[in-house]
Amino acid sequence: QLQASGGGLVQAGGSLRLSCVASGRTLSWYTSAWFRQAPGKEREFVSVINWSDGTIYYSDSVKGRFTISRDNAKNTVYLQLDSLKPVDTAVYYCAGSPHLSVNYMFGYSYSHWGQGTLVTVSS
Repeated sequence: QLQASGGGLVQAGGSLRLSCVASGRTLSWYTSAWFRQAPGKEREFVSVINWSDGTIYYSDSVKGRFTISRDNAKNTVYLQLDSLKPVDTAVYYCAGSPHLSVNYMFGYSYSHWGQGTLVTVSS
């Protein structure tokens, strides 16, 4: 089970850190990802980290502003959101899969999902 938290209201240019804690399993052999869904839009890929070798990918829209990381001891994956823009407003979801798929940008590649945490960026 995945539990996401850390969302909130922030002004443009501000920062937030999202957390996703896994319960009932260790993430050390897992691939963890973040997706987001803005109002009226489809869910989109944000970032992914492969716990076994540390491979990381970002979407072009967040590259250079967001940072994904992990803490093995805490069974937690983080998403640091910096230089936030109003277009980053969305519900952010964490997702997990036993392996890193070549189709990592698509939601169907993940078997476990968290409940989502809302990020609102005001202009």
